[in-house]
Amino acid sequence: MKAPRVTLDQWRTLQAVVDHGGFAQAADALHRSQSSVSYTVARMQEQLGVPLLRIDGRKAVLTEAGNVLLRRSRHLVKQASQLEDLAHHMEQGWEAEVRLVVDAAYPSARLVRALSAFMPQSRGCRVRLREEVLSGVEEVLHEGIADLAISSFSIGGYLGTELSSVEFIAVAHPEHSLHRLGREITFQDLESQLQVVIRDSGRAQPKDVGWLGAEQRWTVGSLGTAATFVGSGLGFAWLPRHMIERELREGLLKPLQLDQGGSRHPLFYLYSSKEKALGPATQILIDLLRSFDTAPLDVPFAAPPQA
Repeated sequence: MKAPRVTLDQWRTLQAVVDHGGFAQAADALHRSQSSVSYTVARMQEQLGVPLLRIDGRKAVLTEAGNVLLRRSRHLVKQASQLEDLAHHMEQGWEAEVRLVVDAAYPSARLVRALSAFMPQSRGCRVRLREEVLSGVEEVLHEGIADLAISSFSIGGYLGTELSSVEFIAVAHPEHSLHRLGREITFQDLESQLQVVIRDSGRAQPKDVGWLGAEQRWTVGSLGTAATFVGSGLGFAWLPRHMIERELREGLLKPLQLDQGGSRHPLFYLYSSKEKALGPATQILIDLLRSFDTAPLDVPFAAPPQA
């Protein structure tokens, strides 16, 4: 890659000349001599081979090319300043990245709100979000490739912070034979039907959580696929209410009238890695995840203004 001929300091000098209205004013703002500022801009024009300024009376005015280049240079200088700020924050222990793994059943609306609130406080810290199913969250945490984890399991050896519960309800298509029984549905009724279950993404010891032992079982890779299958009349499943609210409202899915166990409310927990100490950015994100965990899911979300 060809090395740039113009330095960031030269771009900053040109910006000062334009922003402060002239060479003398820029020299005062930069605490430099006027001759030094004039030489810097003249040298830039020579290096670029493009006139950047023209003299109009006693005022230096941008040429058309200078206007385009100056506008682009502002982004360049801003990014360089942000890079220097990030290096300073890292020197003070601020993380460059926080790795978060979340069970796919946890409401994404709460994650969006927490991460949106985190962004203006992040100081350039990135978030790497990963979704897993069931024991897949625990496995990622044990492997040390996540700093934070949200799971519905009690993970041995970790002290989790209790979050809210997520309601799962047993549903099927309105025309499913289970709805035509005309009575409360029993465990024996379910055993003879096709159940759609979600594959555990864990590899070491995958679990059959929620499977009733029915002979007919279809295993799919995501909650969204399960909802699509059941909404098409293929079997029944327990699905998070927050994911199928629209289908329930529009009558595409209907809760099963079970004599027991029609809804489940597993608690979710927030865990942190034991492999390293929590940095300030991770701690801020923990506080935001806990704060927005109790936020109502039906309240419209307003994204924060971008800096």
